[in-house]
Amino acid sequence: MNINVGILAESELAIRFNTPYQFDNITISESIKAVFRNNLIHITTSDNKEFSQKEFLFTTEDGNFSVNNVTIGVDFHWQKKEEQTFQGNIKLTIEDNKARLINILDIEDYLCSNISSEMSATSSLELLKAHTIVSRSWLLAQLSKRNQQKRHNSCIETKEERIKWYDREDHTLFDVCADDHCQRYQGISRIVSPLVQKAVDETRGIVIMHNNKICDARYSKACGGVTELFETCWENKHHPYLEAVLDTDDTQQSIPNLTIEENAERWILNAPPSFCNAQKKNVLQQVLNDYDQKTADFYRWKVDYSQEELSQIIKERSGIDFGQIKKITPLSRGTSGRIYRLKIEGSKRTLIVGKELEIRKWLSTSHLYSSAFVVQHGKTSNNIPESFTLIGAGWGHGVGLCQIGAAVMADKGFNHKEILSHYFRNTVLKLMD
Repeated sequence: MNINVGILAESELAIRFNTPYQFDNITISESIKAVFRNNLIHITTSDNKEFSQKEFLFTTEDGNFSVNNVTIGVDFHWQKKEEQTFQGNIKLTIEDNKARLINILDIEDYLCSNISSEMSATSSLELLKAHTIVSRSWLLAQLSKRNQQKRHNSCIETKEERIKWYDREDHTLFDVCADDHCQRYQGISRIVSPLVQKAVDETRGIVIMHNNKICDARYSKACGGVTELFETCWENKHHPYLEAVLDTDDTQQSIPNLTIEENAERWILNAPPSFCNAQKKNVLQQVLNDYDQKTADFYRWKVDYSQEELSQIIKERSGIDFGQIKKITPLSRGTSGRIYRLKIEGSKRTLIVGKELEIRKWLSTSHLYSSAFVVQHGKTSNNIPESFTLIGAGWGHGVGLCQIGAAVMADKGFNHKEILSHYFRNTVLKLMD
């Protein structure tokens, strides 16, 4: 089965063919320049041949190509551009007055790059196997949802609140994008270990299932001690296999009710033991690529803002002038303590914002590590705090597999089946027909 992956969309693209590619019975062996102009894509080859169409398809038997200035970590604190090399076919089409580059390749080949991009390709075999099965399950579940042609209203806005979430359904010209919005896919340059191919080969076709349906398996970097519910982050649909899970093997410890504000504050302001409360550098290097390792404090973290800083950030990120920020109040929390309804009171405007990713976007120039945080207001003058401190827990949405927790479990000797049964309760692994 092939998958269509959206790599990038720009008004001008430079593509280098590292092996021969075919287009309309023409062999192209070096490079092309694609420019969007006058509602057409104009292609210029290295020998100055020119073509103009709305869509191009370049095919290969077993070739690869390279693209400059691919942005990774879009809008996150690790955002950067890099050259990436991909295998498979290329489709160029028009999207939002740009030339969109789509990579077409086999799903299992895609997974080799995906798990090397999401983590380090030098991860342990059991961790790589677990992540391969999760990624494959998520991908096939998304393709199934797309075939049902059902779209959800992902924004609910009134005078009092703006509730918005983001999911793969934003894409219409391809199946998934290549960045954190869907799953990371950074080409074959990330695949540096034979263990990656071994993990994909030994789990080929295996998915997580619940009630004879492929699970919409999710994952994030660090849950912060307890995993989150699907509906806290996306549409209001409950998946019984995405429950609150205490990220520890202590069977005597009960899950704290972090939907209660006092409990959430106590939990976040402490650092209870859990799998993802990891300190071993060699374990973290398994799950964190070089740019991810710049995030040192992910289990518990702190951000300080002056009044001026936070007011400006919220204005720029939300597009709303709240004036001076008077108070920030969590209204609704999920099972991990992540806030999905937050009240922002300003001198000019008051509004409730959700869900978790929108909250993270509004309160940071990139994204907060998570929406599981406690707000501490600084000294006030005329009801206006001079500063704000956000103390938080975890990294990412916290739903499903906790990547750092899973790395620790593998390091402790748990196999991939035990890791998956820990994070996805009451599920089975099944080989697809």
